[in-house]
Amino acid sequence: MKRSFLFWILAFLITACTLVYQRVTGPTYPLSGKVTLNGKEIGYTLNRAHPGETNHIVKIETNNETITGYLLWKRHKTADEWKKELMLYHNGVLRAGLPHQPPAGKLNYQIVLNTGNESITIPEDNPVVIRFRGDVPSIVLIFHVLAMFIGLLLSTRAGFECFSKEPKLKQITVWTIIVTAVGGLVMGPLMQWYAFGAFWTGFPFGIDLTDNKTAVVLLFWIIAAIALRRSKTPKRWVLVAAIITLIVYLIPHSVLGSELDYSKIDKLPISMTVK
Repeated sequence: MKRSFLFWILAFLITACTLVYQRVTGPTYPLSGKVTLNGKEIGYTLNRAHPGETNHIVKIETNNETITGYLLWKRHKTADEWKKELMLYHNGVLRAGLPHQPPAGKLNYQIVLNTGNESITIPEDNPVVIRFRGDVPSIVLIFHVLAMFIGLLLSTRAGFECFSKEPKLKQITVWTIIVTAVGGLVMGPLMQWYAFGAFWTGFPFGIDLTDNKTAVVLLFWIIAAIALRRSKTPKRWVLVAAIITLIVYLIPHSVLGSELDYSKIDKLPISMTVK
C-alpha cells in the first residue's frame, strides 16, 4: 500500500512538471524579458497567441511620457512590407493594435522605443510571431486539459506499476487508453475545430505535431494492451508505452501547429481600432 501511494505521488509530480514544461516552452507562450532605455529598466510581456475576432492590443508599460514608440508588423512568411503603427500613451502604458487575422493566421511584430537620441527594438533579434485562433468554449478546453492530464498521470503510474512485485496492469492500461482517446480524439478535435476550423490536421492530412503526438501515444498503448494478452513479458510493453508517452509530452506544445498559408488568400483586412 505504501509503495502504491508513493507511485501515485511520483506520477502526479512528474505529470504536473511535464505539462508545465510543455506549456512554457511552446511557441504560443508569452515572451517576457527586460530592456534598458536611457538608464531605465523596462519589462515586457508579448503575447504569441490571440483568441477571438478582435484585434490584438500590444502593450508595454513605460511610466514615462517622454518615451515614444511604434509597432512594426507584417504577415508571417510573406514578402509584405513592414507596417508601422504609432503607439499611444495612456496611464503609463504605450499600446497599439495588430489587425485580426483568420484562424491560424500569423503576424510578425516588434516594438521600437525612443527617448532623446536613444532607441531600442523589442525583441532585439527576431520579431515575435503571434498566431490568431477562434474562441474555444471553456467547457471544451477544461475537459480536454483535464483528460490529457489524467491520461498522462495514468500512463506514468502504469509505468511505475511495472516495478511492482505483482503488477496489476490490465485495468490501468485500459483506462489510460480510454482517457487519452477522449482527450486527444474527442475533445482535441473539438478544440481544433473551434480554434482553426479543422477537426484533424495531423497525419495523413497535415503535419500538426499535437495531433500526431496523440496518434503515436495511442498506438503504443494499444500495442501494450495487446501485449498484455499475447506477450510473455507484457510489462515491458507497458513500460515502453509509458516512456514513449512521457517523451512525447516533453515536446513543446503547439510545435508545427496549424498555420495559415497567406499565398492562398487574395487579401486581408488591415484596418485596426485600438480600444
